[in-house]
Amino acid sequence: MLTLCGFAASNYYNKVKFALLEKGVPFEEELAWVGETDPAASPLGKVPYLKTGQGPLCESAVMMEYIEDCYPQHPLRPADPYAAAKVRELVTFLELHLELVARNLYPAAFFGGKVSDSTKEKTLVQLEKNVAAFGRLARFDPYVAGASMTLADCAAVVHLPLVSGASKVIYGKDVLADLPVRDYLKRMGERPALQKVNADRKTNLELMMARSRARP
Repeated sequence: MLTLCGFAASNYYNKVKFALLEKGVPFEEELAWVGETDPAASPLGKVPYLKTGQGPLCESAVMMEYIEDCYPQHPLRPADPYAAAKVRELVTFLELHLELVARNLYPAAFFGGKVSDSTKEKTLVQLEKNVAAFGRLARFDPYVAGASMTLADCAAVVHLPLVSGASKVIYGKDVLADLPVRDYLKRMGERPALQKVNADRKTNLELMMARSRARP
């Protein structure tokens, strides 16, 4: 039995959770807040991490590949090497060139913090450039990589809403507006697995905010 450790307000945690649910892989969940992780399983103190019968794994991309290798049913990675590489390419764009860049805005967009004007300006330039590049790779036909659901969708459904939401709060516009993201997320939101992920995320986010308010 796999144990997914972390908390459901984390988009990277939910990426792995969504894949496990879609594939029908049995797993348990173990709540682990940042600062309360197992250093033997996650040396950097990050979430998520995965407990397996062979030992722990950290880094969500590694975990996803492990799950695909061990549980081939309902595959989320194409068998063709080139198609599989194109899926990894999309995941890389989503995580490094969209979500990681947009994360500069999160303190002000979601947590009541501040972000300097220069950071906002630089982030907007970078996001607009990277979104345009992503648009040349993504197909949304109907899935991000084409006709079949893949690991790219597991990343897209958790990262794109954050990129969209942060840009709307900070800039008053959605940097993803020129891509068919809204319709795509609506379609994906009809999947029972994603509905569960989103419901659990909402509950956990409320718990996280309550914990934050309770701190002296």
